[in-house]
Amino acid sequence: MVKPLTFKGDKKPKKRKRPAADVDTAASSAHPSTSSAGREVAARPEQEDDDSWVSAEAVTDIVGPIMIVLPTETPSALASDARGNVFTLPIENIVDGNPETTEPHDVRQVWVANKVAGTEQFRLKGHHGKFLSCDKDGALSASSEAVTALESFDIIRTPDTPGTFQIQTLRDTFFRIRETPATAKASAADVVGDADDISFNTTFRIRMQARFKPKIKTAKEEKAKEKITRKQLEEAAGRKLDDDEVKRLKRARREGDYHEQLLMVRIKGKHDKFG
Repeated sequence: MVKPLTFKGDKKPKKRKRPAADVDTAASSAHPSTSSAGREVAARPEQEDDDSWVSAEAVTDIVGPIMIVLPTETPSALASDARGNVFTLPIENIVDGNPETTEPHDVRQVWVANKVAGTEQFRLKGHHGKFLSCDKDGALSASSEAVTALESFDIIRTPDTPGTFQIQTLRDTFFRIRETPATAKASAADVVGDADDISFNTTFRIRMQARFKPKIKTAKEEKAKEKITRKQLEEAAGRKLDDDEVKRLKRARREGDYHEQLLMVRIKGKHDKFG
């Protein structure tokens, strides 16, 4: 199930706790042979999705909810409203003016990025379910219900600036911020897709939810695989294990050959017993 977006400062709902007696009763009816300690652990799963935001470092990172951080003097993000207007919206969740610490405080700053089927281009869907589009004059809108060439974009890593990206239309023009001569404040800037060359004004950062980033997802999956106790391993092996055997089995869980290694440990145990 997809977890709804949360923002910094939101109050998290408190989890209802069942009385210990109810937990024990429910657990014993489902698993009558388990101990009370085992029932308590089974009744309180602690796995939760990571809703923090991190920076995309490569194009392959970009998927799911993202925030496009613009190079305006006042930190801002690309946003859209329910009418399909696209505009810049100042960022409130930022530490010490560092664009690498930003998080969206408003759902209008969030886009959902996915590859267009059968291509390497991206489609960007606004919070209201409509797709970002760039017309032949470079004007942006977010009112399209279907994806065509106007709603398809290449996201390119900036060669000499790690952690930043260019958003390119299929007409080979780039998104850029356009500011009034009088001020560089976010409220006086907008974004258009008519730039012919890469420049500071076309260089954006992309923030994304940590749980979708491949490196972090892999690390979390590996960490989850390590979460097995010595007692559980010994129960599976049918005997007491030494430290080296425990490390070996935990490593096997991470690397995918757990059952083979467990079988070898069991065979060794039988040889030690009868040899």
